Amino acid sequence: MAEGRAGQGESLLYLTDEQLRQGAEAMFFAYRGFTADPDRILAGLSYGRAHHRALHFIHGAPGTTVNNLLAILGVTKQSLNRVLRSLIEDGLVESRVGRTDKRERHLYLTAEGEDLERELTDAQRLRMRAAFRDAGPEAVAGFRRVLEAMMDPEMRHQYQRLREGRG
Repeated sequence: MAEGRAGQGESLLYLTDEQLRQGAEAMFFAYRGFTADPDRILAGLSYGRAHHRALHFIHGAPGTTVNNLLAILGVTKQSLNRVLRSLIEDGLVESRVGRTDKRERHLYLTAEGEDLERELTDAQRLRMRAAFRDAGPEAVAGFRRVLEAMMDPEMRHQYQRLREGRG
């Protein structure tokens, strides 16, 4: 049995270019599915995926700074400021001055922001839960390992810090 697994694992190390291309295509289509439901919700509010990502990470780390959010999202300051400005003006995000450093801005979701974030996340959670249930626990664990292995080292480090912070 162990020999069969070793042989199977070894064959996975030598995927053909065609198999890798098919894997990349599957990821593109899966991403489209993963974002489709939130995109429909966001379109009705004249928001895009950048708004969703900001809401997601502010929810996960209430009080995060603008600089920390910039590092996580990997976007320009100008782009993030445009997104945050609309979320703040629409009453979904609150920006508070730092207690120790008055130059820092700490970000929090308002009750309305929490509601929208929950609606967006619930839509994705439903899709993920169904896919994970169909795939089974071993596939889910393998999928997570593949995703983590594909991350750049700094992104993997940020991802692991976020996971540890959520307990």
